[in-house]
Amino acid sequence: MICMKQKKIIIVGASSGIGLAIAIEYVNKGWKVGITGRRESLLQELKERYPDQVALSCFDVRNEKATEYLDRLIEEMGGMDVLLYNSGYGETSMNLVPSIETQTTETNVDGFVRIVVHAFNHFVQEGNGQIALTSSLAALRGNSWGLAYSARKSFMSNYAEGLNIKARKLKKDIIITDLRPGFVDTHMGQGKGRFWVSSPENAARQMFAAIEKKKRIAYITRRWWIIGQVMKILPFGLYRRIA
Repeated sequence: MICMKQKKIIIVGASSGIGLAIAIEYVNKGWKVGITGRRESLLQELKERYPDQVALSCFDVRNEKATEYLDRLIEEMGGMDVLLYNSGYGETSMNLVPSIETQTTETNVDGFVRIVVHAFNHFVQEGNGQIALTSSLAALRGNSWGLAYSARKSFMSNYAEGLNIKARKLKKDIIITDLRPGFVDTHMGQGKGRFWVSSPENAARQMFAAIEKKKRIAYITRRWWIIGQVMKILPFGLYRRIA
């Protein structure tokens, strides 16, 4: 009888919302799941539900020592096949509140680069691996209600494309998957005038499928691909009226 090696994923930002839902999705698929976040009590709740499959490490991606925590979690799990960067901050800022803009940048840019670069170099040493990241449909264009949020998500998507190219040039079997959710029923997805709102569980199922298929870009849910194409070609004169 052939014993299949248990696959391992580390989800950065798994304490609630999409991160929590996809952690449970991976647990249900039989994976070993490492979870991180800032709220230890929420992480511990998931650990207690699945003590044999879940490992946790509580840290803030903005902490300069975050990669040390990540390394210890990788060691505890006995390796890492996939890293999903899901950590994010995205409050609306209609009045352009400096603290919101700054915190969004620190988490979605500085923290993102710190963790993803470390994971990429880890996979370079291993010879293979996969990095997935939760970007957003908002990465496609700027908007007036979340300037830093859309700009930082754009940074993430462009960075993902660059990493894909770099992996190819290094001749390493490293896959980068850019996940672009539309509206999801989470705290950060709250707002008026929403449509095509997905539950976190449905979004998690589609994210899992996209990662498994090693897609380069995936819209979550799939119907948001249509809006994405429209957003790309919509003239600025029209786009600014709705953004």
